[in-house]
Amino acid sequence: MNPLIIVLAVFLGVSALVGGFALLLREKPATRIEDRLDLLTGINTPSAAKEGLLKPLSLLSQPLDAMPGILERLVKRIGNIDVLFEQADTQLTFTRLAIISLVLAIGGAGLGAVLRLHLSLLPVVGLFMAFLPVFWLMWRRRQRLKAFAVQLPDAMDMLARALRAGQGLGAGFSMVANEMPPPLGKEFGRVFEEQNLGISLEEALDSLTERVPNLDLKFFVTAVVLQRQTGGDLAEILDKIGSLIRERFQIWGQVQALTGEGRLSGIVLLALPVVLFVTLYKLNPDYVMILFTDPMGRKMLVFAVVMQVLGALCIRKIVNIKV
Repeated sequence: MNPLIIVLAVFLGVSALVGGFALLLREKPATRIEDRLDLLTGINTPSAAKEGLLKPLSLLSQPLDAMPGILERLVKRIGNIDVLFEQADTQLTFTRLAIISLVLAIGGAGLGAVLRLHLSLLPVVGLFMAFLPVFWLMWRRRQRLKAFAVQLPDAMDMLARALRAGQGLGAGFSMVANEMPPPLGKEFGRVFEEQNLGISLEEALDSLTERVPNLDLKFFVTAVVLQRQTGGDLAEILDKIGSLIRERFQIWGQVQALTGEGRLSGIVLLALPVVLFVTLYKLNPDYVMILFTDPMGRKMLVFAVVMQVLGALCIRKIVNIKV
């Protein structure tokens, strides 16, 4: 029988088995629906969540059929993994991400077998393919947070103009949500909606800082909370925060220009061993396979990988200057 047909059959069978197993381990939707109704009727609030009466994650941000599986429940005991998906603004869950990673790993190993790669390289290819969804998730999260930081000064100016025009802070949040594109408009609109549901502004802003880990946003939230407690001209404070953020971006741009050579050198030094390995494997596979078959070669390979990781961390520490 054709090896390609065997690989495809195994791939489809394992994928169907994993998908069916994940569906069987999902919870019933009744609990999620009841929690949503309790929150809308005012029984459950963020203050109750802080007392342990409610899960910290806002139910309004999830669909009613979002039922966590066994993998999600296990990971939640280690940390709140849902915050990562929320910051990336994706509908993926940990179970779906795990299934996608498993399918890609099996597909990558199967593709390597079809291309007749050495058996020692198949786990490496499968592991690389399995981490692709994780890399994509982290990249999406980083891009979204960067876009939020860029939009924040304009949002401060818009809120300040709304306050000078005689509108309240809640109306200012609504205006920013309608005028600004995502992600900032979406997050500010969520704060406005939470206020309409009876949640206090302090709690809504505190949830915003948990969803968006941004230092400038924390300055803004602190200023708003202090102004509501002690009084003062909030519009002037927002103007100063916006100017401060723009000055920080200007300094950050200068730092990026000065450290550009170091970052480019780090990319070249980290990519050179990988490119050299692939080139030698294409020219003389038996010469490279000694690293996987010989005991001393395996030790050298492990040592090289560890040194590569340490070198990447050192270069990142040098060029990553906090502003």
